[in-house]
Amino acid sequence: MDADMPVLSPFNPLDKRNLAENVANEMLKRPVVQLPPEPFIGAGIYAIYYTGKYPLYGRMAALNRNQAFLLPIYVGKAVPAGTRKGGFGLGDEPGQALYKRLCDHAKSIKEVANLETEDFFCRYLAVDDIWIPLAESLLIEKFSPLWNKVVDGFGNHAPGSGRYNQKMSQWDALHPGRSWAMHLKQMDNSNKKLHQDIEKFLSEHCGH
Repeated sequence: MDADMPVLSPFNPLDKRNLAENVANEMLKRPVVQLPPEPFIGAGIYAIYYTGKYPLYGRMAALNRNQAFLLPIYVGKAVPAGTRKGGFGLGDEPGQALYKRLCDHAKSIKEVANLETEDFFCRYLAVDDIWIPLAESLLIEKFSPLWNKVVDGFGNHAPGSGRYNQKMSQWDALHPGRSWAMHLKQMDNSNKKLHQDIEKFLSEHCGH
């Protein structure tokens, strides 16, 4: 064999990354609708897009206006109830897991003072249970959504009884208003560094 001859790596259609890309690409073909969408049954993955006028998010919002929807602010998943309880969830009825998750997000946004629900849109895909976490991870890697990578806490739920001694998330400090979050400990430092991190991140990811 010629030592200078290139060795081609064979394409494996069942490679987990190729499978995840198939799922992710299928979701990106789905239409974008207002958040929250109309009720439906299914579990799977989703992306949320912002188009509003919150100053810090200007670069990102510009990429999503005029029906472009190029850069999600958040990517997530909703799995069947059996998966959340520690099982694999294989074959479990999904119910409205994905729809309810998107409704939870819409409720969070509606409660805060400096965001408007009409500025948020989503696309989503019902997916067989086993591929949901893999596809979510790939979408986060592909888009680096701001609320996944820099501003933590958007997907948080109210803590259980007796657990309100934990600190408020970055998301709640930046977007105050969720009723349960107001009972958490305030962040020790100001939002100045977080604002700087957001500006730096978006300048690097928005192409201008």
